[in-house]
Amino acid sequence: MEAVMHTAQKICQGLGIILILSVGLIHVFDAPDSFEDAMYKGWLFYTNGAGAVAAAAGILRRKPWGWNLGFLIASCSLAGYVISRTLGLPLIPAEPGAWLEPLGVASLVTEGLFVLLFMMRTRSL
Repeated sequence: MEAVMHTAQKICQGLGIILILSVGLIHVFDAPDSFEDAMYKGWLFYTNGAGAVAAAAGILRRKPWGWNLGFLIASCSLAGYVISRTLGLPLIPAEPGAWLEPLGVASLVTEGLFVLLFMMRTRSL
């Protein structure tokens, strides 16, 4: 039974690292175009990527702050996506027609899966 728990923890850890690095990679890839919208948006996207690397390092080292940082990055990114499509961001009008942009959808999926994994992991502790 203990071996099964250890394997499940390793799978959870690996998935968490893959998902949060995916979130960061998507944002870093999209950062240059985001500077065209507003300078701060591009820098936020690069910061997202750097934070994702830090979170992945924390998760790899089995530090609770890694999971917490990953949750903060994923949930704030998800909220930012929704707000940018509905209300708009400072200096950037709402983009209601941009819900299905491929990078946006990929980001939503990876962010949502990380948040779900975080909640499932937290519940099992």
